[in-house]
Amino acid sequence: MAPSYAIHALQVRGDLPEKLSELTGLPASIETKGRRMALRTVQFISTAAAIFLAGFASAQEVSNRVAADTDWAVFKEPDPEKPVACWAVTAPKETVNTRDGRAVSVRRGDILLFVTFRPEQNVVAEVSFTGGYPFAGGSTATMEIAGSTFELFTEGEYAWPATPADDAKIVTAMKRGATASITARSSRGTQTKDTFSLLGATAMIEDAEKRCSN
Repeated sequence: MAPSYAIHALQVRGDLPEKLSELTGLPASIETKGRRMALRTVQFISTAAAIFLAGFASAQEVSNRVAADTDWAVFKEPDPEKPVACWAVTAPKETVNTRDGRAVSVRRGDILLFVTFRPEQNVVAEVSFTGGYPFAGGSTATMEIAGSTFELFTEGEYAWPATPADDAKIVTAMKRGATASITARSSRGTQTKDTFSLLGATAMIEDAEKRCSN
């Protein structure tokens, strides 16, 4: 049985159809530290995290998964009527949730780290993260790779670097590092730390870029 699909909202540079804004309940545009972004949608399987953790065992049923390497995979927008989009994506290897300094068990949605290419909107290697819960209002997430720290700005359940230049710095670090960890805070006050493997990241980011440049 084929896995079900869900809409994954990513903020990228471009225009937002009003219909999508009404569907998601999110604003048509968001101003974050000088970076103007609008919501777009790409499709991904709602069971993505399980597939990553299972080594892509059931990914053969996913029509828009076009490549995989170690802990990362590449998906491409399958609808030729929609703007071309390619994204490299991975799920965490380790997740720690704490509240008041104590480990707690919480229910979270899919936790995923993306690098997205949308050539028609001039989006090149845009980094984004979904934590599977609404982030605390006005909070930021902290990304750490090989001793370097990067700040991500949050809106709803998603987080992004402030500028394309920051995207580029993070992608460079990802290609050189072994793991990336993201620490954030939920609207309920839970602190989360998700650790992602970067094995396969370089190959899959470059694969996504190549597929969206043709």
